[in-house]
Amino acid sequence: MSDEHDDRARGFAAFPARKGGRARGQSWWGRAWTESMEDTWPEEEPLKKGRAFARSGRLGPVTVSPGRVAALVYGGEDEPYTVSLELAELDDDQWDALWEKTADRPAETEALLAGELPPDLLEAAEDARLGVLPGYGELEPDCDCDEPDHPCAHAVALGYQFSWLLDEEPQVLLLLRGREWAEALEELKSVLLLRAMTGDAENTDAEDTDAEDTDAEEADDTADEDAEPDVRQPEAAGAPRGISVAQAYARPVAPLPAIPGLPEPPEDDAESVTGIEADPLERLVADAAVRARHLLAYTLGLAAEPPRTLDLWQDTVRIAATHPDPRVPRRLRDACGRPDELDRAVEAWRTGGSAGLDVLEQPWEPPGADVARARAALTAGWEEDELPELVVHGNHWTLAGRGVQLRYGRDGRWYPYQERSGLWWPAGPPAREPALALAELLGG
Repeated sequence: MSDEHDDRARGFAAFPARKGGRARGQSWWGRAWTESMEDTWPEEEPLKKGRAFARSGRLGPVTVSPGRVAALVYGGEDEPYTVSLELAELDDDQWDALWEKTADRPAETEALLAGELPPDLLEAAEDARLGVLPGYGELEPDCDCDEPDHPCAHAVALGYQFSWLLDEEPQVLLLLRGREWAEALEELKSVLLLRAMTGDAENTDAEDTDAEDTDAEEADDTADEDAEPDVRQPEAAGAPRGISVAQAYARPVAPLPAIPGLPEPPEDDAESVTGIEADPLERLVADAAVRARHLLAYTLGLAAEPPRTLDLWQDTVRIAATHPDPRVPRRLRDACGRPDELDRAVEAWRTGGSAGLDVLEQPWEPPGADVARARAALTAGWEEDELPELVVHGNHWTLAGRGVQLRYGRDGRWYPYQERSGLWWPAGPPAREPALALAELLGG
């Protein structure tokens, strides 16, 4: 599988040389990966060479994507070449089985929802009869070198460096098996939500069944007694009994009144009250439904943040960007007080919503680690003599002399921009990796 066109691919900065350092991962997941890899490739000589090469600093930035880990190999007289490890992705049914078994384990579920990858996830995987770590023969190396060893030292070195990645961020193991971290959590939450809903329904059904059984027993007892009417007062007979939900809803109800007819349409030459063809009420209802869905998802733990409250300008941009009547943006441009800014703001909203508008209007300083990782990922995608000059100001990355720019959003995505008449305009949808956003921007 190629990493170039998978927007789930993630790039990691190259590891520096480690003189005398340990080549095996030190965390629980790093050690577990190393043990699985060494069991897969039991020959000691290639492992020894691989450990030495992993510490040499001659592997470039590492890219992890579903089913594949890859890096460039530097240091020889020739051009750098590619080394990769391939591991089969789990299919949808296998992921479903894993989350079902994980949901049976409260401690593991709680750890996952808290952002951790618990070691006992392996036991849930065993219960689901699947493997998360590579089994014998599953880890397939590929390298452009001419070494006769299989695997070669470069592939083994990449395997050891992947254990270093697991030391820092064990969640990338799930990405290698085919699931981004956020996607995995959403699937687990869906299983938990479905179980909660099913459990409530089962409890209700059980209560209804018990009530029906009790009613039947009492009816039998009454049939055995004399048919004398029960003339006891309510106080003597006790509190009145209820009936089951199923019985209540099974009772016939009076027919509903007929649905009223639609009002007569206006004459062809009559203008609507607002002067706008599209019904504004439909837009308000649709927007309220979207916000209600987002709020419900946040309440159930299925969304990371509550729906955002928009100020007057942001809501103006939203309406101008989404309203189907072409006259609406023109009217808003005349009334908003910022006519020269509205068109660019509308383009930003159409490519990235409120987050895209923030990227257009609010520069910020990203963390140093994000900057270093992005620089390494961009550098790895160019030949050394072809790499354009990057001018970085805060979250704005401009390619000198190219008229193109990337902007890093607070949502972790990269937004492409192009220069038009001295202004920077949004130029397309965002991407998770800067190299992918840049490739789309340059038409590569």
